Amino acid sequence: MSRIEETFTRLGNTGEKGLVVYLTAGDPNPRDFLSYLHGAADGGADVLEVGIPFSDPMADGPTIQAACRRSLAGGMTTERALSLVSSFRKIHDTPVVMFGYYNPFLQYGVRDFCRDARSAGADGVLVVDLPPEEAGEMAPEASRSGLDWIALVSPTSDGERVRRAISIGSGFLYLISVTGITGVRKSLPPRLLRWTREVKAQTRLPVAVGFGISHPAMACAATSHADAAVVGSACVKIVERHGAGRKGPDALRRFVRSLKTGMR
Repeated sequence: MSRIEETFTRLGNTGEKGLVVYLTAGDPNPRDFLSYLHGAADGGADVLEVGIPFSDPMADGPTIQAACRRSLAGGMTTERALSLVSSFRKIHDTPVVMFGYYNPFLQYGVRDFCRDARSAGADGVLVVDLPPEEAGEMAPEASRSGLDWIALVSPTSDGERVRRAISIGSGFLYLISVTGITGVRKSLPPRLLRWTREVKAQTRLPVAVGFGISHPAMACAATSHADAAVVGSACVKIVERHGAGRKGPDALRRFVRSLKTGMR
């Protein structure tokens, strides 16, 4: 059983909802990024998504786009991002999912990336722009390396695509709450709860809802029928606001704790 599976099994046994936190590797700089990552783990994040910065993050809104620019300007690479995960793993055992676009993984080498990500202590991989129909090379490599393949489904996914995503996925299923890009929103779409129930009825995988969740009440609402909430832009905004230094990681820790408390 993978670390991600163990986490969701534990959460299910206690009736607790999970919290997945996204941060962009190397933002605001490598050393302080690690402090933010530790802060999120200390705040109670159940799973961490470490974003590989990319020059054209087409599924992301302004907040994460800006984080990618800051990270790339600071010299962050896929290899360095894996090194940061390795450093994090020396202290925390919180599951880590490597999150990114296919191009950096392809440039690194799919087999090499999966092998090195597992060696660094990562537990899963999520490729934003690689639909189930095109995951025939990378998903099996991830599995052979011992990584969970985190599949995505969106509101535009038809029944066949949902079934295909479920068939190749492991760890948890990422359910995108809205059409469009990432970013903080004030409310969840009206059809989300019904759609979550429809997807959950088709899979034994834990279902995590993401895109737009920005405060504890939204996280609580999103998990009324899901197993976890994914919070990204709201966390990255804290990094953007505080930058380097001790105050930012402490602010993120408090925010993550408030999300977990609000979901109980």
